[in-house]
Amino acid sequence: MTAAMPPLLRSSTPPLSYSPTPAQGQAATPIAFVQAIVAAYALRGMDASAALAKAQIEPQLLTQPHARITAMQMEWVSGLAMQELDDEGLGWFSRRLPWGSYGMLVRASLSAPTLRVALQRWCRHHGLLTDDIALSLSEHEGIACLELNEVRSLGELQEFCVVSVLRNALGVACWLTDSRIPLQGTELRFTAPAHQASYQVLFDGPTRFSAPEHRLLFDARYLELPVRRDDAALQHMLQRALLLMVRPYRRDRLLVEKVRQALAQHPEHCRNADDLAHWLNLSARTLHRQLKEEGASLQQLKDAVRRDVAVAQLQRSHRPVKQIAALAGFNNEKSFIRAFKGWTGQTPQAFRQKV
Repeated sequence: MTAAMPPLLRSSTPPLSYSPTPAQGQAATPIAFVQAIVAAYALRGMDASAALAKAQIEPQLLTQPHARITAMQMEWVSGLAMQELDDEGLGWFSRRLPWGSYGMLVRASLSAPTLRVALQRWCRHHGLLTDDIALSLSEHEGIACLELNEVRSLGELQEFCVVSVLRNALGVACWLTDSRIPLQGTELRFTAPAHQASYQVLFDGPTRFSAPEHRLLFDARYLELPVRRDDAALQHMLQRALLLMVRPYRRDRLLVEKVRQALAQHPEHCRNADDLAHWLNLSARTLHRQLKEEGASLQQLKDAVRRDVAVAQLQRSHRPVKQIAALAGFNNEKSFIRAFKGWTGQTPQAFRQKV
């Protein structure tokens, strides 16, 4: 089951003419978010009736606290509202966010080497769009925290704004790294709403209401994942940014980093696939399958770690080649020299002489 949020990232000329019809699909999105869109129209002295009709949302649903609409209906009504209100923020902030504002934020993060840098840019640049909220990224004891602070009261649009902005940032992070990023927790300042059961779908992991701050918590190792997208991929993504909001990512690229770390820091647990899988609390079959899904293999990662160890030792130490071979995990010097030449096209001795 998926619960959609508004597609905050849009292309400059957004068509809303695709099929199937909005009402098709499972109704899982809380009507409270549609009520917030209607409130945004009211704040501008405008009528939301036409947008509701085009999205096939019956007006009487607005008076039913437990009503739900489909993901497609949410995409249509929010997309139409952004056009009619000329505001990608849907009335949340004291000034409008012109069409393409959030796409601009993504583009500014594309050149970042890692997710850490990309999210830092996202938080900093979001402050250029509005000073009503402040986003920040921090890390403590291996846990990354993406925090949203309300500088100005968001009033009746608080929940819709906070949930949308946080899910949007998380969706962008997943898209930039082409990786699922599971949450360890979501903390929200507002009290639990009547539709709190929907939060099991909106955010994975436990959700805590009436918390001191709004924030998402996840494993900090995801911050070191490389940004894998380019401008061409951005143009394609902007055509249907709702895909970010339902987070279709099943692949979790953190496993490659976990394996690299284990091979480099805990070689005693990595004598073979079974030992490594046990250390990572996986079965050997699952380990191989997930690595394959990430486009890697255990042997490739072993070779990469061995190569890194060998290169570092040759560059920074005066140890004999035989000793470096042992440190890199080789049983004898001859096999190490053969492997090193395959990696670099040079013998270890020749490589060291050029350093």
